[in-house]
Amino acid sequence: MPFPLIFPKGRLRLVCLACVLMSSAIAVQADTCPVPGQWFQPGGPPLAPDALFAELAERDVVLLGEQHDHVDHHRWQLHTLAGLHGRRPDMVIALEMLPREAQPALDAWVAGELGEQAFIDESRWNTAWGFDPALYFPILHFARLHQVPLKAINVTPELRGRLVDEGWEAVPEAERFGITAPVEPPAAYRERLAEVYAQHPSRVGEAGLERFIEAQLVWDRAMAYGLAQAQEEAHLVVGLIGQGHLQYEHGVPHQLTALSVESYATLLPWAVGGEACSPPPEGLARAVFTIDESGYEAAPSMLLGVYTTPHEEGVEIHAILEDSVAEQAGLEVGDIILKAAGQSVARPAELTGLVRQQRPGTLLPLIIRRQGDEREILARFPPRST
Repeated sequence: MPFPLIFPKGRLRLVCLACVLMSSAIAVQADTCPVPGQWFQPGGPPLAPDALFAELAERDVVLLGEQHDHVDHHRWQLHTLAGLHGRRPDMVIALEMLPREAQPALDAWVAGELGEQAFIDESRWNTAWGFDPALYFPILHFARLHQVPLKAINVTPELRGRLVDEGWEAVPEAERFGITAPVEPPAAYRERLAEVYAQHPSRVGEAGLERFIEAQLVWDRAMAYGLAQAQEEAHLVVGLIGQGHLQYEHGVPHQLTALSVESYATLLPWAVGGEACSPPPEGLARAVFTIDESGYEAAPSMLLGVYTTPHEEGVEIHAILEDSVAEQAGLEVGDIILKAAGQSVARPAELTGLVRQQRPGTLLPLIIRRQGDEREILARFPPRST
């Protein structure tokens, strides 16, 4: 999922951990490229799919990583889910994408009580997650078709903020869904998170880094706790989680082990073809599946180009990137965004989700308050270059 960057006074902003950490993965040069469509043990030889899946079927938890906006990652997840379901039809699918408050919507979806738009609305998908739901609907339909339970294992940014700001003991157990405090992360994980933090233009020093890491640990622990809970009710839980939370077994896997869930396996997609020509580094995961990237070009995400923090009326702009959509639309530092696309926004993640839904060449109407006056501004997103 998006990844929390902590600002002064405990305010949260989200960036994509899986996307950032993917670019920092260790590249090990090889004389030949791995062949697409194969399973590999990182640092080792190709794996026979039948033997691998026989092993996975004996695990309690299987973790499938993803880059959230990569359609082939979700296709690979779906095919892997189908293979696991053929061996373990009693499985449960656990989702990073939604907080626990969305569980009733997931239950209603599997029961066939909601259409796609109703599910998006009732789960608050576009504000809780923001990435295009069309990427995930094939998996959601698979779950409904086979009556596979879906579990929401994330928490809201508000709860993450409370746990970071107030501490675990100050938040009643019921309000944190019984989630227990995380254990200390491996030193290598802290180093990787520090690299991510250093790349962000709104970093706020050493204190900010520590809060950043604390928020990440809340996120990892919340998902691990949800996986552990689901495993108590089923024989196999398959988690769909951003790959930055899974690489080298540092994030969610480390917290799972601390929760006495040791029978797990982490699976990741691995790019090959084109300029991607290196084998997966040893220790990255239990196994990786090679995906041909030679013809893949990720569609750029729509960005407004603002840094915001929560405000009692909406979200307040604290910085604007040069030559951004926001600058060209005439937004100014200090503006309070009240609504986007007709929807009220109460936190930065909600604004980010609405912006991500924009298509190239379209207009996003914004209602803002500037120096006490309310006005409408149209943010024009450029057409996609050909």
